[in-house]
Amino acid sequence: MNPRKKVDLKLIIIGALGVGKTSLLHQYVHKTFYEDYQTTLGASILSKIIVLDDTTLKLQIWDTGGQERFRSMVSTFYKGSDGCILAFDVTDLESFEALDTWRGDVLAKTIPMEQSYPMVVLGNKIDLADRQVPQEVARGWCKEKDIPYFEVSAKNDINVVQAFEMLASRALSRLDRWWDP
Repeated sequence: MNPRKKVDLKLIIIGALGVGKTSLLHQYVHKTFYEDYQTTLGASILSKIIVLDDTTLKLQIWDTGGQERFRSMVSTFYKGSDGCILAFDVTDLESFEALDTWRGDVLAKTIPMEQSYPMVVLGNKIDLADRQVPQEVARGWCKEKDIPYFEVSAKNDINVVQAFEMLASRALSRLDRWWDP
């Protein structure tokens, strides 16, 4: 790919209510963390420009609401996305158990439906003591589905940049394969 090429990528971050999707996004884009956030209704979009593999990427990251009542509306935002972050809260077993549903939903609604659609899984809130999802369990789930897994803390900025850039890199590689068959 041309090193001066500029590429726009649409990334989405999905997961259950309260797992920290908005916190992760604000930590990545603005290097800020707030204790209190309003529940995301529908979706909000933040952008960040990065350089990866000599390519300038404009990441348009869609932060989606995790409430069940918004699920059908949120799934319309999946269309045209280049990659997905699946987030769960390591202190909330239900949020982890819901990953299968979120993953299935996004795979069913991305066109073309394919297994090579780039994803990463983030286990957030590793800074908290009352962990309910063992790291080995999360890693096993991800290994079974061939999805990279990151233990992260939006609050303490642990592995947040690495996770977002891994997804951007995978999304870019997928585009490169389409452009350079």
